[in-house]
Amino acid sequence: MKTWVMVRHAKSSWEFNLTDRERPLADRGVKDAILIGRELSKHNLQIDQVFSSPAKRAFDTALLMGSELGLSTENIQIEEELYDFMGKQALGFVRSLPDDLHTIMTFGHNNACTHLAQSLGNYTNANIPTATAVIFHFDVSLWSDIQQCNCTSIRPKTLR
Repeated sequence: MKTWVMVRHAKSSWEFNLTDRERPLADRGVKDAILIGRELSKHNLQIDQVFSSPAKRAFDTALLMGSELGLSTENIQIEEELYDFMGKQALGFVRSLPDDLHTIMTFGHNNACTHLAQSLGNYTNANIPTATAVIFHFDVSLWSDIQQCNCTSIRPKTLR
């Protein structure tokens, strides 16, 4: 069994004139990341490794959620392939992971997250909101074999 917790970064700020990679989280993004992290902690996930896009908003979301999950934030691995807006690079990255990892968590971007949730999971909404976690449970032993499965989503709006 392979489990992938895929998270779209929390709400970012457009307040400052920064590059896309440098944009920080908005206040609501910080609150939502903590809220989703707390909710995920109730799911008893044994996360083996956390991976984040290099964008500040994704990495900061990973730090906040990881802290709520009791994960070692020093072990968040930055992966360029997760700075992906279509999903192909992110999926390729996950499919190439070592098979001794059983449960992973990634922090990335839309439209990649929505595309992956719709194509791999049974997610039917038009868009994945910011700070939403999608949990895929794949009945396979190799990451390279992941295919369609049922998924569960946890959205901030449903918890507020």
